Amino acid sequence: MAGSYFGNSFRITTWGESHGPAIGVVIDGCPAGLALSAKEIQCFLDRRKPGQSRYTTQRNESDQVEILSGVFEGRTTGTPISLIVRNQDQRSKDYGNIASCYRPGHADFTFDSKYGFRDYRGGGRSSGRETIGRVAAGAIASKLLAEMGVTIMAYAKSIGPVTVPTSEYHLTEIMENALYMPNNTYAGQAEIYLKECMERQDSSGGVIECTVHGMPAGIGEPVFEKLDAVLAKAVMSIGAVKGVEIGDGFQAATSHGSINNDAFTCENGSISKLTNHSGGILGGMSDGSDIVLRAAFKPTPSISQVQQTVTTTSENIDLSIHGRHDPIIVPRAVVVVESMVALTLIDLLFANMSSRLDKILSFYKR
Repeated sequence: MAGSYFGNSFRITTWGESHGPAIGVVIDGCPAGLALSAKEIQCFLDRRKPGQSRYTTQRNESDQVEILSGVFEGRTTGTPISLIVRNQDQRSKDYGNIASCYRPGHADFTFDSKYGFRDYRGGGRSSGRETIGRVAAGAIASKLLAEMGVTIMAYAKSIGPVTVPTSEYHLTEIMENALYMPNNTYAGQAEIYLKECMERQDSSGGVIECTVHGMPAGIGEPVFEKLDAVLAKAVMSIGAVKGVEIGDGFQAATSHGSINNDAFTCENGSISKLTNHSGGILGGMSDGSDIVLRAAFKPTPSISQVQQTVTTTSENIDLSIHGRHDPIIVPRAVVVVESMVALTLIDLLFANMSSRLDKILSFYKR
């Protein structure tokens, strides 16, 4: 299978299946000397593990990470870092009834079309558990970014029809509710909505917003490797994401240049913008202001309502999906979005080190 790696200067390769023995990631390109412990990585994994609330799957997984290589006496060695998380609570029998049919909204049909064979236990590589490797690697990328003064914050902006207005953000409340929304009152409204969905044996989608603070200007390549293009690819690679926008996004299509353009100003020799309709990116490169990105997540496709589908032998049937599934993907995906943004930024920051001759000469000056 091609396409299981991401990045160039800071590259990750994820491996493993939902119902296999383990899932993990290999990180290549992390510089030597970074203080790193399993506990720091675990903090990220704990934010995406199952069983956190009634709105997440009750699959009982501790998601404990083990560092197999690349770290010695608490510091990275510059060699590949290998991380593993062992699966503990697989119930493959829950998927026996879908072995010979295609679940609506899943990758069953497309896997069969591509490979002529598929791992039907939980979706194999297309399962949400695949994101464990991304999050484990994202924890390392985030720590590297923090060393450079770059911080990332993601949260659920919308759950179904419940949207938190920007003017009502209380960022300290993100970790205080089960949905990771930046307002506890709106989170309460979203919980009522989710309860209604669950009573109908249905699911919900939502929007995750991610903000990056402290990103220096000039990061990203101006043609095919634009910062916004790579960010969009990174976030769109998350299984349930169906749309990405940066800055004003689709609202820019109904705006005017006189409104959408961000005016520049200079104070005490420092150039900044008066507004941030661009979402922190101009011409495919960071402009020094906050990067603002939003990702739209589809509703969880695994629902117990009866749905129409076909068998692998082209017979029309009705199907009800049973097992342990999230009624909404968004809360556990917040840290996944954060991690993919971190991986993108650190990779482009490393690549940018060779963009100017004066910087190279300064680094290697004798």
